[in-house]
Amino acid sequence: MSLSILILTLNEESNLADCIQSVNWSDDIVVLDSFSSDRTVKIAEEMGARVVQRRFDNWSAHQNWALDQISFKHPWVFYLDADERMTEELKEELLAIAGDSMHAPVAYYCGRRNMFMGRWIKHAMPPGLIMRFFRPPSVRFQRLVNPVPVIDGPHGYLAGMLIHYNFSKGISEWIDKHNRYSQLEAQEGMKLIHQREAHAPGLFSTDPALRRRALKNLSFKLPWRPLIKFLYFYVWQRGWLDGKAGFTYCVLQAFYEYMIVVKMHELERQQRGLPI
Repeated sequence: MSLSILILTLNEESNLADCIQSVNWSDDIVVLDSFSSDRTVKIAEEMGARVVQRRFDNWSAHQNWALDQISFKHPWVFYLDADERMTEELKEELLAIAGDSMHAPVAYYCGRRNMFMGRWIKHAMPPGLIMRFFRPPSVRFQRLVNPVPVIDGPHGYLAGMLIHYNFSKGISEWIDKHNRYSQLEAQEGMKLIHQREAHAPGLFSTDPALRRRALKNLSFKLPWRPLIKFLYFYVWQRGWLDGKAGFTYCVLQAFYEYMIVVKMHELERQQRGLPI
């Protein structure tokens, strides 16, 4: 039993070949491309992937469209970004699950080894949990950016992890990307702070994915968020053990959080009819 691979791309000629190479054992690699202007599509086709194209609007709509409109060859799908790489340990785990028809979970969360400045940022950029392995009929996504899954059925957690080259295109591209992300995160944050219910369901859940989501939602209502985020990653998570790379990453994360805060204030003033 094999499984299908879904890769989302937009101008990923520098990343895509290595990404596909890491999953070339699959006989169903699908690249959902947002009309790249570089060699992304050509590389995908030359390496035997199926290419489907759609204009990108937002993350959840894009991913939900893929699950609804793409006919995958296998019942199990693993989703990759082009700057991520499959590992041998994770591959073996996925194939074992896909070959076991009696398995109860319909989706699995996965961790990532995040690379920065030539090393694995083990503390400052912890693996986290992202839902990547699933049966398409049982999953839908919500949120404009950093989408969260709505899973119709039980879910599990994978022991293996991806390798993630988050800064593969350089710091400038990371800042440009997170400038866009921060605008969408600000919109999502405004929705949350105007909800009447102030509590965070799942905050004390034993399920790590639910607890992480609840903490993120709660963070939108906290003061001094950029400072809290820096201290959380650098002190609580012991990012200082990652040396200069760890410190740099924690500063960048605090900067990203500050952009979200400023843009939320901007949206608040716009809604009240005040000058920006």
